[in-house]
Amino acid sequence: MEGIKRLRSTALLLIFALVLGFYITRMYDKQVIETGGVVNNATTFTTKTRVKAARGDILDCNGNVLVGNRASYDIVINHYIITNAEGTNQYIYDLLKLCEKLGIEYNEHFPMTKTRPFTYTLDEASSTWQKNFQVFLKARGDMDSDISAPLLIEKLRSSYLIPKEWTDEEARAVLGVRFELTLRNYTTMANYVFLSDASDEARAAILELNIPGLAVEASTVREYHTDYAAHILGYVGAMSPAQWEHYKTIDGYLMDAEVGQAGFELAFEEYLHGIDGERIDTHLADGTLVESHYRIEPQSGHNVEVTIDIAMQEMAEEQMEIRIKELQGNPDPTADGRDAKSAAVVVMDVKTGRVLVCASYPTYNPSRFFEDFAELSKDETDPLYNRALMAALPPGSTYKMCMVIAAMNNGIINMDTPILDKGIFDKYSGESGNFDAECMLFKNNRVTHKGANPEGLVAKEALKVSCNYFFYELADRMSIEKIDETAKGLGLGEPTGVELPEGKGWRSNPETKAHFQEGMDAVWYTADKILTGIGQGENRFTPIQLCVYVSTLANQGTRYEATFLNRVVSSDYRQLVADNQPSIVGHFDICNDAILAYTQGMVMVTSESGGTGYKVFSNYPIKVAGKTGTAQLGIKGKSDNGAFVCYAPADDPEIAVVVYGEQVGSGSAMAYIARDILNVYFGIGKVGEVELVENQLS
Repeated sequence: MEGIKRLRSTALLLIFALVLGFYITRMYDKQVIETGGVVNNATTFTTKTRVKAARGDILDCNGNVLVGNRASYDIVINHYIITNAEGTNQYIYDLLKLCEKLGIEYNEHFPMTKTRPFTYTLDEASSTWQKNFQVFLKARGDMDSDISAPLLIEKLRSSYLIPKEWTDEEARAVLGVRFELTLRNYTTMANYVFLSDASDEARAAILELNIPGLAVEASTVREYHTDYAAHILGYVGAMSPAQWEHYKTIDGYLMDAEVGQAGFELAFEEYLHGIDGERIDTHLADGTLVESHYRIEPQSGHNVEVTIDIAMQEMAEEQMEIRIKELQGNPDPTADGRDAKSAAVVVMDVKTGRVLVCASYPTYNPSRFFEDFAELSKDETDPLYNRALMAALPPGSTYKMCMVIAAMNNGIINMDTPILDKGIFDKYSGESGNFDAECMLFKNNRVTHKGANPEGLVAKEALKVSCNYFFYELADRMSIEKIDETAKGLGLGEPTGVELPEGKGWRSNPETKAHFQEGMDAVWYTADKILTGIGQGENRFTPIQLCVYVSTLANQGTRYEATFLNRVVSSDYRQLVADNQPSIVGHFDICNDAILAYTQGMVMVTSESGGTGYKVFSNYPIKVAGKTGTAQLGIKGKSDNGAFVCYAPADDPEIAVVVYGEQVGSGSAMAYIARDILNVYFGIGKVGEVELVENQLS
């Protein structure tokens, strides 16, 4: 009998506990989750505060932090406390006047112009903020959705008891803050973040106002740990309406979240973005905080390790600037390159496709992007333009390895086939078509290139001295289809697969010419094919495409997808989240003769007297396979573009380097930068400005 009583008592207690738990849960939902801060009894109330999650770090391939976070502080306003205090309007007015005095820009989304004549700015707002505006109007009770902007201001002035002596602009400013505070009573939005990343001066001045409900919340903002790589690191910013339409469908995003807008910040947003937390605060009626706990714990973003080697990146950017300024400052008024304009460098690991350097000159300091944006955007040198990824430029003679492969793959020549340099390719001159083309050596010095064979140059010798006549002849002996097929197989004019936006570039062929030209200029002539053979014609490739091409040569036909991503690790660096493995795009079959010919020819460029890169690489301790390229602009008074491409070591390639300069005069002018990069990679010693100047004058 006693046991039955105990059992009944236990059952009753259990039922009571379940009922109590149910009501407690319902009360929590009603008073905390659903109300968003409405009073739950006469003495206390609860509010929600969003806790911003830290964004993940961006690191280079050696673990150096390139972009991280620094501690910051936001000014947050508790809507319930300030709206229930006496003198709400005056508090807001004083706050806004202080911001005006200190030049502080604060967060506000009231969709109306700030000066008369008042008009709506709903077209600039996201769909969510447009809906919030409708919620606001409905909450006011007497506002039609089609009310005019001036009438709305008039009605709100009356409703919120805005003093009549305040100007319409002052009233509009106060109403913008009232709009934000009112929304928190009718939605589940977190507390109003009035000011993000407030400075010490701003915090001290604002707190001195002693405004009820105003508090300081700890947060983080992005911080750059390098002055380099501005074009690829990117930046974060508030979402545009179009971006919100995308991110609102993804868990962990609120409409006022900052997201990647460019570069790595945008490309790896899915990894870097953290998930904000939510804190529930319980206050006394006078605003005193009595209890606080997390409803949702904030989750920091993952850390992204990119492929960039910041030491090599720094070297590339510094030496580009030095080299361009040296060329511009040449005391010889007749020297080529005195109008040097810009440059780009791309370096890749040939065995993985990982991009070690992606540099563009002129550049800017990423830490001052927003402060300097107006000036940068007006700069005629266009420092915001990422030439390494976007600039489609003629390759010049760096294209000639492609021609050797096309000719030998199709049985046009072999390694020992000589072609006599006649100085002027005049097969189609006069009555045959009025076209002739000179070899540069003949044009400048009225002599021709001589090979070991009196009958002419073989392929490797033609590459060594960059004999245009040899490649005019090759182009004439082949169809444009065979040339184009080879260029495409080597990655020229094809997307590289890199995670950042890139210019595609295009190959010289009848279709391309028809696309870019009109009328008679769009007709494809034999002369177009001849010029294609030396990298001119319609050929236009980006520096990163050229680097993929050179890497494919180093790999004897195997082409890797270019990538900036090494791996992703957790915020505490303890767990591997993603590991990016090399991806082979395809393999282009290259015959053995062609491999030997272009390899030997490129080595001769840098190691033998007479090679177009010999002055720069003579006695270099590592065997380098290189090629210069001078792309003729054909514009009177402007120097030609110049490029230097290489891979090293030549007998067991590890990296490929492409340096491209606009209006630098010649490809050999860019070879010094490539050598400096190789020095860093292989640890061959330091490079100084004096050495560069001496080499330039040699």
